[in-house]
Amino acid sequence: QVQLVESGGGLVQAGGSLRLSCAASGRTFSNYAMGWFRQAPGKERAFVAVISATGFRLYYADSVKGRFTISRDNAKSTVYLQMNSLKPEDTAVYYCAANRGFSSYSPEYDYWGQGTQVTVSS
Repeated sequence: QVQLVESGGGLVQAGGSLRLSCAASGRTFSNYAMGWFRQAPGKERAFVAVISATGFRLYYADSVKGRFTISRDNAKSTVYLQMNSLKPEDTAVYYCAANRGFSSYSPEYDYWGQGTQVTVSS
């Protein structure tokens, strides 16, 4: 089992920044690729970004490319999502998830956090 706890969400004005963190415990963090997903009201959960277990491979959704940066610190068992130039359409609950493989497909992820709310005001 891997337990994931997100933090860092909140209310921010358009154009602002937030950094989300996801702390992992349980099985060896460095064995898992880590993804960020988000779910806006009335919409399906959507892929945001993924980082490989080693941190060498990154992949982003087109909607966040150039604005968001995913990173990880395996020594701290934590993955981050730096979000800059935020837009109102980024408003959603953000989830981190763990997967043995490198994927943007949410059903392939084995473990999920509880989510953290990000609200961007215009």
